[in-house]
Formats: sequence, structure tokens, C-alpha cells
Amino acid sequence: MYDIKAWQHVFKLDPAKEISDNDLDTLCMSNTDAIMIGGTDNVTEDNVIHLMSRVRRYPLPLVLEISNIESIIPGFDFYFVPTVLNSQDTTYHNGIMHQALKQFGFMVNFDEVVLEGYLVLNPDSKVAQLTQANTNLDIEDVEAYAQMVNEMYKLPMMYIEYSGKYGDVATVEAASRLLTNTQLVYGGGITSIEQAREMSQHADTIVVGNIIYEDIKKAIKTVKIKKESNK
Repeated sequence: MYDIKAWQHVFKLDPAKEISDNDLDTLCMSNTDAIMIGGTDNVTEDNVIHLMSRVRRYPLPLVLEISNIESIIPGFDFYFVPTVLNSQDTTYHNGIMHQALKQFGFMVNFDEVVLEGYLVLNPDSKVAQLTQANTNLDIEDVEAYAQMVNEMYKLPMMYIEYSGKYGDVATVEAASRLLTNTQLVYGGGITSIEQAREMSQHADTIVVGNIIYEDIKKAIKTVKIKKESNK
């Protein structure tokens, strides 16, 4: 079994976006710790299966971040289940999870399921609009959510998501200080090794996504943080 807590770098692929075989090969052979498949729009059973089958040829962990029940399929190493802490719609706290367990709970291997305390902080992102997330938060709000995740809910993972926008480093650092048991994952707007390096100083794991489709060379450079941190 893979040790998720040891992951420093993850590439996130959107099943609704096209990626060439050459670029996919470059990503999967880049020394990243894992590949995550997930998105907000147009995530279907068909495009998840198609992308999973392409990535499965490579010997690295494969994660499905669940965005809807229809696209949940077997064959992944892990299933990350977001509970959007700052959503104003209970559907995205536990509603989708409840529906999924009603249908598939009898066949779930819970050793493969990781519950993410999700904090969406970019008001212009699709995920913020879909989940009706209250993104008007200051550092004290984020610290309170970090305590909620770490001390009260005792979740294994807190995911700070800026989705398409590079986030506030001070906010991520503040959350990090309060997470003694919970793994801190950061995703959003990382487009360079400098940004990857900066966020990895505070987050246990960084997730690199959109830049894959804009500049594959810049995306690959972000993996260098692993070598730097292991020196």
C-alpha cells in the first residue's frame, strides 16, 4: 500500500481536457508521487475510464477525486472524497457522500477512501461557484477551519484549493501551523518551480494541474521540489 503522507508532489489531470500521449508519458515518468484524476465540469464515467486506462500503464499511485456519483468507477488506488468546509450547500459537505454510500456502501473498501477537509478560496473558480463556497475568509477563519479539521473532525487531509489562482502564502502557512496530525495539501495556480518551492515550504503536498495543459515543460519543472527537499 502506498504511503500518502509521504507524497510531496501530485499532478492533477482533468478527464474533460485533452492531453497527448507524449505529454502524459512525460508526466507519468517525471518522478511525481502520484496522479490524481478529477475536475468540476463534464466529468463522466466514460472520460474517467478513458483517462484511467491511459495512466494505469505507469507504475505510480492513481487517485480519483470524486466530484459526482456517476463517475465513480473501480480500479483506482485511492478515492479522495471532498467535504467542502466553507460551502453553504450541505450537498457538498456530506450530501453526495451520503448518496454514494446508500448506493455503494456495501462494496466500498474504506482503506482506499480518504476524506478531505476542503477549503475553496478562489471566488472566481468554477468549484467555488458550484459549491456556493464562502470565500470571503480571513486568516483567522482559515485557522479555525484548520483546528476544526485537525482537532475536532480529525480528518486525515486538509486541502486548500485556489483552483486556477496562485494562493496567499500567509494563509497556507497559518493553516500549516495548526495541523499537527492532518496532512496539508495545497492546489491552485502553481505555474513555476519558484511557486512550487514556496508553497511546499508550508504544505505537505502540492498539487499541480492547469499548467499541464498550458506549458508542459513548466509543469515538469515543479517536480524538482522533491529533489531539493531530499537533499
